[in-house]
Amino acid sequence: MKAVVFAYRNVGVRCLKVLLARGFDIALVVTHEDNPQETIWFESVSSLCRQRGIPFIAPADPATPELQAQVAALQPDFIFSFYYRHMLPVALLAQARHGAFNMHGSLLPKYRGRVPINWAVLHGETTTGATLHEMAAKPDAGAIVAQTAVPILPDDTAYEVFGKVVVAAEQTLWNVLPAMLAGKTPKLPNDLSQGSYFGGRKPADGEIDWNQPAQRVYNLFRAVAPPYPGAWSIIKDHTFVIEKAYLSDNLIENLPANLPRGLAVVDNRIVGVCGDGRALLINELLADGKTVTPEALQNILL
Repeated sequence: MKAVVFAYRNVGVRCLKVLLARGFDIALVVTHEDNPQETIWFESVSSLCRQRGIPFIAPADPATPELQAQVAALQPDFIFSFYYRHMLPVALLAQARHGAFNMHGSLLPKYRGRVPINWAVLHGETTTGATLHEMAAKPDAGAIVAQTAVPILPDDTAYEVFGKVVVAAEQTLWNVLPAMLAGKTPKLPNDLSQGSYFGGRKPADGEIDWNQPAQRVYNLFRAVAPPYPGAWSIIKDHTFVIEKAYLSDNLIENLPANLPRGLAVVDNRIVGVCGDGRALLINELLADGKTVTPEALQNILL
C-alpha cells in the first residue's frame, strides 16, 4: 500500500516507523520547518526521512494547488496526518483511494482542537489517550477508527503525559492497520455534542492567578511545565517561572496564617500561597531566567 504522510514531532516519527514496519510504501512525507523561536525538544521527522531515504517536503501552506497536484500524481492508497499542524483541505484528502486519517492526542470527542494534552492536564483530567480518526472538513470530527487510553497521574506534567500519548499513538496505529489493509477499517461514532473543542495556547496563558485554589494553580504548572514556556508571575518587576513544584500539605508544615497570596519563603523553602490558603512547594524557581534561592527571593520580597 502506498501512503502520503503529513507528520511532525514524536508522534509523527513513531507512527511513520509503524507504517514502515507494516510494509507501507511511503511515497512522500510533508512536514514542517522547525521554528527557530520555538524550543525544539521533540524528535525530527525530516531526520528520519533522510535516514530512510524517504522523499519529504516542508511547504509553508499545504492548501496549494501545486501540492494537491503532487499528491494526486502519486495516487496514494492512504493519506495519514500524525501531529501535522495544519488542517488539510477536503480536496486533498479525496486523493486517497482508501481514506485519509489523523492521529489526535486525546480520547475523542473530548479535547478536539489544539494542544489537547496540555488542556487535559490543565482541567485535571485523570485519563487521556490517542485517537485515529477519519479526516473531515471540521477538525477532529470524522469517524473514530481506534483509540488507546493512558492515565494522567496526579503529579504528571504535560510533557510526561505526552510521552505516554506517543506510545498510545504507536499502539493504536499498529493494532488497527491489519484491518485497514484488509479493507475493514472500523468507523465508530464521533459524537461532537459529547465532546469539547479548544484552541491553541500562548506563553501569556501561563500567568498565575494566585487567587485561584491551589489545585488549579498546580494544574496550570503541570500543563505548561518545561519544556513548555512555564507558569509565571511578575512580582516587583521580576518575572518568576516555576520549574519544579509539588502540591502536598504534608510537605509544608507551620504555614503561617494570613500569608499574602503569591510567592513566599517559609522555613527556608519557597512556596506559592493560593486563594484557598493552601500552598505549592516550589522546588525550583527562576527569576528573570536565573535560578533563585529562598534567600534571594526573600530579599526581593522585602
